[in-house]
Amino acid sequence: MKWLRTSFGAALLAACLDQAAMATTQNVIFNGTVTATCTLVVATNGTMMVSPDLQSLSSHNSGGSAGTVTLTTTGGVALSVDPVTTTTAPAADATATTWTPTYSASGAHTIVETGSATNLTVPGASLVSVNLAGTKGGSNRFASGNYQATVTLRCE
Repeated sequence: MKWLRTSFGAALLAACLDQAAMATTQNVIFNGTVTATCTLVVATNGTMMVSPDLQSLSSHNSGGSAGTVTLTTTGGVALSVDPVTTTTAPAADATATTWTPTYSASGAHTIVETGSATNLTVPGASLVSVNLAGTKGGSNRFASGNYQATVTLRCE
């Protein structure tokens, strides 16, 4: 009898081992969120040159050059320039100057030169050209010396 139970147990065990194990699966879900972002990296600073009539100091004048900034964004942001608030001028230049910053872009975003905010709806990288023009009114002229102005390019 003992031998019969042992034989039956061995046969049952062999039958169970011969069966394929029951397979189970589970799905692992991954979630991610990309928030609207924008990075700006200054590539070059700009240069302003004076006009022949001495009433314009601009990156658009002959010999001047735009500043360049690399922009990378996920989209869903706006690009703009702030009004110029930081300037230096020689002491001999005591008359008012009107500063007008503008920008344009090429690459993933094509923007014609503007001073207004532009919504960037698609992701990508672009090269932004930033220009600045200072103008004198009436009979006022730029005096000799060093001038500097800061343009803030904003992406938010």
